[in-house]
Parts: sequence; structure tokens; C-alpha cells
Amino acid sequence: MSNHGARLVVPIDVKKKPREQKLPLHNRWHPEIPPVAEIRAGELFRVEMVDFSGGGITKEYTAEDVKFQDPSIVHYLSGPIRVVDADGIPAKPGDLLAVEICNLGPLPGDEWGFTAIFDRENGGGFLTDHFPCATKAIWYFEGIYAYSPHIPGVRFPGLTHPGIVGTAPSVELLNIWNERERKLEETGLHSFKLCEVLHSRPLANLPSTYGCVLGKIEEGSPEWERIAREAARTIPGRENGGNCDIKNLSRGSKVYLPVFVEGANLSTGDMHFSQGDGEVAFCGAIEMSGFLELKCEIIRDGMRKYLTPMGPTALHVNPIFEIGPMEPRFSEWLVFEGISVDESGRQHYLDASVAYKRAVLNAIDYLSRFGYSKEQVYLLLSCCPCEGRISGIVDAPNAVATLAIPIAIFDQDIRPKTTGVPTGPRLVRNQGPPQCNYDGNLPITKNPSATT
Repeated sequence: MSNHGARLVVPIDVKKKPREQKLPLHNRWHPEIPPVAEIRAGELFRVEMVDFSGGGITKEYTAEDVKFQDPSIVHYLSGPIRVVDADGIPAKPGDLLAVEICNLGPLPGDEWGFTAIFDRENGGGFLTDHFPCATKAIWYFEGIYAYSPHIPGVRFPGLTHPGIVGTAPSVELLNIWNERERKLEETGLHSFKLCEVLHSRPLANLPSTYGCVLGKIEEGSPEWERIAREAARTIPGRENGGNCDIKNLSRGSKVYLPVFVEGANLSTGDMHFSQGDGEVAFCGAIEMSGFLELKCEIIRDGMRKYLTPMGPTALHVNPIFEIGPMEPRFSEWLVFEGISVDESGRQHYLDASVAYKRAVLNAIDYLSRFGYSKEQVYLLLSCCPCEGRISGIVDAPNAVATLAIPIAIFDQDIRPKTTGVPTGPRLVRNQGPPQCNYDGNLPITKNPSATT
């Protein structure tokens, strides 16, 4: 009799800390982190994972855990998983690994999540110069729907997805990452004007032994010390996929990942119940523990056949994503535009980041007229199924970005009317989300024309 259902290859106990799990987790990218499991191409397998903080951010109604969250541990990943074909031959460098998401969701018994704004001195976010205080909203799940007592009057279906799916880098690719990111960190403030506008966080998070978890490699050993000094952080997306935060990567989707090491060494984590395009609050999806049920195929020599390098080596490639058929249906949207002019009135040349920042600020200021605090709206736009677009990138000097918000997620009509601005009945007693004071001394950006 044939077997049915997914084979569990990475189990998780949410009552245990990351270092206490049956199979060790990791929070860095390095070719020498050994695999914890092996799967064959074509088999259905299940991977469970902790939330990105490993349980460090809790469901308690306080933002203290967000304010003092240790940024060195981001993100706890499940894997690596070695992939072989039906004959037991492993994936080889130069292949493509096709990873199909067959099913996914929160772990049973742990159906809740959180969205947060990091303190400006401890991670920040896209709008950290406007919102420097650590803030948190807890969300509860009702099947496919999420609601929060901290952002009342809102309920929406989640487009659940993994924030991170990636393969291990080769030594050569790892060296490329570390060299270019170190150069950015050392010179970026002096050479890139955008850093003056989005002055929020380190320009790059370089390798660090502090908080480093390397799976099966024994902490404190000479091997661990060497690898920890080389291993790349998991914060940005790169050529191996990684932290791409593509909200539409849900059931039925496929990822075509480049293979850089034998066996591919697939890892995943950072599960999201829902996310808005851009994840603007940084800790900004509905973060949760969860599971994936996956199938893999190996496309031999797929990198050469299907990917064109965009850089000086054959390693400068990017994955391809195939979006699945499952997503919420919304028919009415309110769309906010932004152009590449910052809050001081300064013109920027075709800068899509500045334009998107302005679109988000426009949406926050507008929705705050309906009874919400601006922090609540910032959190909401980071995790609800809103759609971000680059609408214009050629008409100098302004790039144009838009943010589309589904009207149906609110319990009131948020469209402009001749009768004035209504306030939903549940917002009258709204106490707002848990929040901490900002104790730093960095300047706060104020829009002189915004509503209070």
C-alpha cells in the first residue's frame, strides 16, 4: 500500500526554545552548515518552523519584548535539507531546484501572530524616522481570517506564505556577498543620497559571532568560530532567494532556486499569516510559527538554461517565482500615490523608495482620520493584503509609486464622501496597541502639513 500525506522531516515544539529543538535550527547562510534531513525529488514532505524570533516576542499585551528584541538572532530557519533525485544523486551546483508549496499554515494549537514596529535604536523600519517607538499588535486567527483587538474594525483573509526560502551559498558566492555588503556599510553614507532619506538602520548587517546559531556545528568549537565569522546574515534577499518576503508565495506557488552547493541545502522560515507589499514596519507581517508541505524537483543544468547572470560572474543570478492560484479576492481598492519628493520638499531623481515612502505616509495620514492612531495604520499597512506598485519610473524627475488598500477589510466605508468622515463604532473605545517610549535622541521627521 502506498503512503499518503507529507513526511515530517523537521518537527518543531513551540514550547521549547530554538536551541532545544529535536533538530537544530540555524540563523545564518554558509555552505558548511550541515543538513539536518534528506528528501528525494518528488516526495511530499513537511517542514515546521518557529516564528522568526524563536518565541522571543510573545502574545503578552506589552511591547517591551519588541523594544528589547535581540536583532542578532534573526531569522531562525529550519533546515538545511539535502535534496537528491530518485536515484539518490544529489542536486549539483548549476542545477535549479523547483520547490512547490503544496500546503502551509500556522502550527495547530498556536493560531496567533504579531505585527510590530521595532524601536529606532534597535532595528527601526521603513518609516522609523516618523515612528521611533516600539509598538506591537497581536492577531488571532479564525480559519483564513485574522483580527486584532489592537486594531479594531478590521478583519481580513490572510495570504499565508514563508518569508524565507533559500539554498545555501557556495564559498565564492558567500565571499561576493560579504565583500559588497562590507563596502556598502563602510562607504554608503558618503556615496548614496538615498541613505539621507531612509536613515533607519545599518546599511548592511555584516557577519557576527554574536547570536549566531549554526545548526549541528558545536558552538564554541574552532570550526564554529571560523564559520560564524564568515556566515552571512539572513536579513536581506540575495541570489539564493532567502528573505524575499513575497506575499503571493502561497499555496500552489513554485520557487525556482539556483543551486550553489551539492544537495542544494534548502532552508526556510519566517512564516507570515499575512503581509502587505513591502512589509514596511520591518517586523511587519503577521509573524507566526507554521508549517510548509513541499515537493522538490531538480532541473539539471537549469541555471545555464534558464537564468541570465546580471553581474560579473555566473553566480549573479536570481530565482524565479511562480505564483499559485490561491489568494483573497477584492473588487474595490483605495489607491494612494507617492512621488519622489521627500517630506522637506526636496526633489529626488526617479527614486522609487522615496516615492513609496510618500505613498505609505499619505495612506497613514488619510486613514488616521477614521479613528485610528497613525501607529495602528502603520502596523495595518505592513500586514494587511495591500498592493504596492511602481507605477512610473521613466518620467523624470519623479518616480511614481502607489499603495492600494482593499476597502472590504474595514467595518466602515473609508472612501471620501460629501457627508464628512465617519468613525466606526468599535473605534470609539479604542485604546491603541501596546507601545513603549522612545529613549533615543535621533531627530524625528515631521511633516509640517500632516494631520495631528
